[in-house]
Amino acid sequence: MLQVSVLREYTDAVLAGLAKKHYKTAEADVQAILALDQRRKDLQTAHDSGQAEANDLARQIGALMKSGDKAGAETLKLRTAELKQQTKAHAEELSQVEDALQQTLYKLPNLPHSSVPEGRSAQDNEVVREVGRQPTLPANAQPHWELIKKYDIIDFDLGIKITGAGFPVYKNQGARLQRALINFFLDEARDAGYTEIQPPVLVNEASGYGTGQLPDKEGQMYHDAQDNLYLIPTAEVPITNLYRDEIVAAEKLPIRNAGYTPCFRREAGSWGADVRGLNRLHQFDKVEIVQIAHPEQSYTQLEEMLAHIEGLLQKLQLPYRVLRLCGGDMGFTSALTYDLEVWSAAQGRWLEVSSCSNFETYQANRLKLRYRAENGKTQLLHTLNGSALALPRIVAALLENNQQEDGIHLPEVLHSYCGFSKIG
Repeated sequence: MLQVSVLREYTDAVLAGLAKKHYKTAEADVQAILALDQRRKDLQTAHDSGQAEANDLARQIGALMKSGDKAGAETLKLRTAELKQQTKAHAEELSQVEDALQQTLYKLPNLPHSSVPEGRSAQDNEVVREVGRQPTLPANAQPHWELIKKYDIIDFDLGIKITGAGFPVYKNQGARLQRALINFFLDEARDAGYTEIQPPVLVNEASGYGTGQLPDKEGQMYHDAQDNLYLIPTAEVPITNLYRDEIVAAEKLPIRNAGYTPCFRREAGSWGADVRGLNRLHQFDKVEIVQIAHPEQSYTQLEEMLAHIEGLLQKLQLPYRVLRLCGGDMGFTSALTYDLEVWSAAQGRWLEVSSCSNFETYQANRLKLRYRAENGKTQLLHTLNGSALALPRIVAALLENNQQEDGIHLPEVLHSYCGFSKIG
């Protein structure tokens, strides 16, 4: 959530940033926020003045009663009753204004970093680098949705039978490959200095608001209305919310956490080549890395996180590219996002497998996540996260890129984790 002080002091820069993200009602919303903030200040001043006057009158009434001037005391009591009604009305309106201000602030996306390129869609994203050579496949190469049938490792029909579309059943070597990848990613995160967390996969409403999934993505999350809990779309939500309402000691920064969770997303999309097989699911497994960083160090930490994710892809021997997302393709809460895509040889296209983002103070302001500076004042921290990695498209690329006549030969780094070197 953007800070009102930033909107007030840097209005033109805020409007320029929102325009870069193609936020259509920027000027109207910013002006509404500034007007609400001014009304909040006026009401607070009136409320406090009324209370101060009432307190002063109470002292005067006591003195008059003590001196026997009951008539004078009764006159002041009438004024006190009037002030009581006024301050009550001010408090009620103040509560309404503060709620309206909060809800309007929730509508504004984060401002993009200066390095974010202009653009409206994925076609305008900047290719930062491309690493690795695209493999040459046998003439009879197949996409992963055919390979999983051939080797009986993932069953979509069974998933439809017990749940619905977008909930595959992993079995045999497919299930073991899933477990191997999760363990490999977690071990790599641990070796890079991340503390492993196993969080709940259901979160409350406050957690959804804290990291920005609510109200922006309310319809995209599975919701248990009876208990008002949400199935997480990513481990970012519970792990970052560990630090909600916290003041972190500066010497503990940066905080690095990693966690594996299943992830649940309602917006899996319609049928087509882009969403076929493992390309898009309602439930999938992912290891997430999260950092809480000092504002002066967060972009250094972002590059460190990006290097960690690239290292995973290099060890898996998957060709990949790094994209810097343009303003129109960025997430609602992000200030800067790198996407990492792997080459899917049988499909002949790039598949996104990770997003690595710096949210600057946007989430921290919602979370009230702060550190105490040397001058003793509290300051908002920066939050970052990245997929390290999401499994479905990694599995798709591993199956497609490594298929040979006698089976699918897995990269060496996974042999000890899987207990086998080849599928089939």
